[in-house]
Amino acid sequence: MALFTIADLHLPLGIDKPMDIFGSAWTNYVDRLRENWQGKIKEDDTVVIPGDFSWATYLEQSVKDFEYLNGLNGRKILVKGNHDYWWTTKNKLGEFTAKHGFSNIDFLQNNFFAYGDIAICGTRGWIHPAWDSFKDEDRKIFDRETARLELSLKAASNFKEIYVFTHYPPMSTALEGNEFVDMMKKYPVTKCIYGHLHSASQKNAVEGVIDGIEYRLVSGDYISFDPVKLCD
Repeated sequence: MALFTIADLHLPLGIDKPMDIFGSAWTNYVDRLRENWQGKIKEDDTVVIPGDFSWATYLEQSVKDFEYLNGLNGRKILVKGNHDYWWTTKNKLGEFTAKHGFSNIDFLQNNFFAYGDIAICGTRGWIHPAWDSFKDEDRKIFDRETARLELSLKAASNFKEIYVFTHYPPMSTALEGNEFVDMMKKYPVTKCIYGHLHSASQKNAVEGVIDGIEYRLVSGDYISFDPVKLCD
């Protein structure tokens, strides 16, 4: 049994929106992902996908993408990304997966999942206050996402080790603090895994241990669509 992660699958099976127009890193990525996934992930493993799983706009458009994911080995836990427009209420998501028999897919929002002694927490996140384009409306969304993170962390307060999965990078390369990062420091968060960054923007990735938290970028194109093992 092992815990893996990979973000930004951007599956195009429901609406025919391939990503190979964005460079060679995306060439044949759907087949490459399946080969890499099935080659290392077993049925008793867990994979967390922090955002941008499907290009679908509406939930019913995403059926083929969910069929693809459901057919891969292991349990999957999804976090919302900025392009997951199909994401709706947890009740509707649960009804959708039950209707289609997607029995090995769960959703992380205002809750947590246990993986042995580790709590899997997280939320989508948002652009952080250090961004030049950060406006008053962004502050409202950022604060809401920080509150959602706290709900997830509070629910896992009995765990001694917590992994946070968020779609947006939590800080810039200047390593300035913000309320989202402060929230992770308040709880015993040991790892923060995120996606969202592609192509040239990946130079802005923050990785490594900072103030006791290990940060890691796992966008699909950044890790060659090869899921990263976090622990056994």
